[in-house]
Formats: sequence, structure tokens, C-alpha cells
Amino acid sequence: MMHFEHKEYLWLLLVVAVLGLLWGYSLWRNRRRLASWADTPMFQRLVPDRSGWRPAFKMVLTLVGLSLLVVALANPQFGTRIEKGKRAGSDVAICLDLSNSMMAEDIQPNRLERSKRVVTNLLNSFAGDRVSLVAFAGTSFIQMPLTGDYSAAKLFLDDMDCSMISEQGTAIGDAIEKAMQTLGYGDEDREWKKGKNRAIIVISDGENHEDDAVGAARSAAKEGVRVCTIGMGLPEGSPIPEYDNRGRKNNYKREAGGSIIMTRLNEQMLREVASAGNGVYVRASNAGSGLGDITNLVAGLDKEEFGEAQFAAYESRYMYPLAAGLLCLLAEVLLFERRNRKWNLDDML
Repeated sequence: MMHFEHKEYLWLLLVVAVLGLLWGYSLWRNRRRLASWADTPMFQRLVPDRSGWRPAFKMVLTLVGLSLLVVALANPQFGTRIEKGKRAGSDVAICLDLSNSMMAEDIQPNRLERSKRVVTNLLNSFAGDRVSLVAFAGTSFIQMPLTGDYSAAKLFLDDMDCSMISEQGTAIGDAIEKAMQTLGYGDEDREWKKGKNRAIIVISDGENHEDDAVGAARSAAKEGVRVCTIGMGLPEGSPIPEYDNRGRKNNYKREAGGSIIMTRLNEQMLREVASAGNGVYVRASNAGSGLGDITNLVAGLDKEEFGEAQFAAYESRYMYPLAAGLLCLLAEVLLFERRNRKWNLDDML
């Protein structure tokens, strides 16, 4: 099974294709122009070193080389490898808001896509920690149980969108309770011990209208679990776009009276949740620097040895298309457009 870690870079292949069309058209036009100036036998006598196939072959080498470099940039991953060994780390549950308000575009490209990027950055910063994913809107469910397989976590993350939960709303409290379940709280088959080796990270716009989020965070903190929040959106607010069957934006959500619904970041709510959960709050607009507060908190948690673990991870194979692409570009540079001149003794005298 093949998987690309950075699928968005594959769009660059369209640029390569357009470049190939323009280059091919230019080559065809030049040949037509030369044909109007002199016929082929005459032109061969005037320019004996000219090659008919080398310019086209150089173009093909360049396009193939660029395409392979784009594929390498997307990092193709094949199959899986099985890893074993003892692992020590903390347990982190990430709760991602999938309510319709997360489609607002006050932060680009929208709140949900920015949230996914933040989760990916968090996963890249973890070292030996186990992670679980919880999706929530008006209700919540466990998207992925606790695991140390970050590649699997990214695959589950890619599949998350606002259509997964039909019951709309923002039930942060319920999401925290589900996160506690993924960490083992209330599970009869798992022994629960209070400790400082667990954290919950809630990513939301904070428009909580469903339950007692602060109370849920306070209850988690009593069990030694730190609750952090990351705010998505801007306090000024933004309309919620609607899309047609083809995925094109055609309108904005409206109230019964016809006025456009505005969704705003509720920082006060998220700060209260983080404070009750003995955690930290970060706004997404400055998460490039502030996200370090959360990663430092996770790094400072107590580490627990998980024993021998076995998990699968994708094997990156970017080096093969990279090497092939560089060879194609090198061959293009070394191949001259004109034929190599044949030297004989008379030329040297």
C-alpha cells in the first residue's frame, strides 16, 4: 500500500504538465518556422550539427526529473515496518472540534484545516508519548484509542471532517470525559492511578453551549490530568460558509430571520477550561510561538514505562524518486542539443 505524507505537494505536477505543454508547443512552433525558411535537406547542409531528436529528449528528461522531485517532496511511503521495544512517555488525548463553525475562514484556510496542522505539529513534537483522538461537536466519540503509532494518528486525522457528527453544537465537557476514557479512567479492565503523566488538549473555537466544560476540566485535574486548550478563530468573528454538492462555496449559514450567522472565538471560555484543568491556553493565530507552551507542558509530564510495544509505521521511500529525478536532470545537462562533432586527422592538421 502506498501513501503520501504530504499530498498537497502533488498539485505541483499540474505545473509540470503545463510547463510541458508550453515547451512542446514552443518546440513545434520553432520547427514550423524553420520549415518555412528552408526545406529539411537544405537545412541539414546549412546546420550539419543540428539534431532533430535531442531537444525533445532533453525536454522529456527535464519534465520527468521535475515530476520525480515533486513525488519525492510528497514523501511516498510504502508498506509498514514492525517495531518492537520498550517505550516510556506520557499519555495525551487530543480533542478536535468538528462543529460547523470550524469551517469559518477567519483564519486560513479555515479553522478545521488549521486545527489539523496544529495536531500534526504536536505529533511531530512528541517523543515516545502515546496519543488518542476524540472528535466532538454536539456530542463526541473516540476517533482513535491510545497508541504510540503517530503515522496511524495522522491517517485518522486526515479523515476527520465536520460531516462526521450530525448533532451540531460544541460539547467540550463531553469531549473531555471521552478523553478521560481513552486515558483509562473508568475502565474496569485497566487500573487507574492518579499521576502527573497525562494531559488533554482541546482544540476548539470555544462556543460551548451544551454542557459544563469547566466542571469537566476541574474533575480531570483532580485526577492529575492537565487540560490545555487551543483557540481557533478570531474574536471579531466570521460567517460560516455553505457548500453545494460539488464542494463549492455558494452562501453563508443564516438564522431563521435571514441574517447571516457569525461565529466568534470564545477565548474567555477556553481560558476558564484551561485554568480549571491546571493547563495552558494558546490562540491559533499565534500558535507558531505559543504552541511551545503546550509542548513544554507535555515534555514536563512524568514518564511511564509502557513495557514492550509493537507498532506499525510507514516506511518513507522519498530517496528513490529523488535520486532518479536528479539523475534525469543531470543527464539533461550533459546531453548537448547538437550532435557531437566527429574529428578526423585532416581537422587537426
